[in-house]
Amino acid sequence: MDRVPHPIGPLRPRIRDLLRALPLFALVCLLVARVLPWVNRLLEARDDASNGTGERSEAVRARAERERAQTEALLAGARHDADRIRPPAQEPAAVVIVPAREDGQRAHDDAEAGDRARIEADRAAAEVELRISVSELASNLVSRIVGEGLGAPVEQGG
Repeated sequence: MDRVPHPIGPLRPRIRDLLRALPLFALVCLLVARVLPWVNRLLEARDDASNGTGERSEAVRARAERERAQTEALLAGARHDADRIRPPAQEPAAVVIVPAREDGQRAHDDAEAGDRARIEADRAAAEVELRISVSELASNLVSRIVGEGLGAPVEQGG
């Protein structure tokens, strides 16, 4: 029994070699059976990373488009409501705003006129006060420059 008795072509393995190969083949089958699920998980993860991301992004994009369309419809309705409400609301507002604006302008003009009158009065008072003391200030200045007193200031008829 050195050889397999069946005619299997030009190869005729020995039985001893078949008996040695059988446990090695079983060991390789067990290893492949243990490694194969891990390889499948790795391939699925890679496929999910490449194709699944595109599918998820398409789903997110479609949801965003739906929400954008809903938002645009809501905004269009709000604009329509605003266009409908605005003209009736502007008329009473104009009735209130125009008199208030006129009152404000009148108060501004009155305050400006009062301020101008006060400034003119203050200017006139300062001019009178300076005219009164100008001769005294001039005498003091000349005394300092010359170095001796000049006596009483001369009154000008002004």
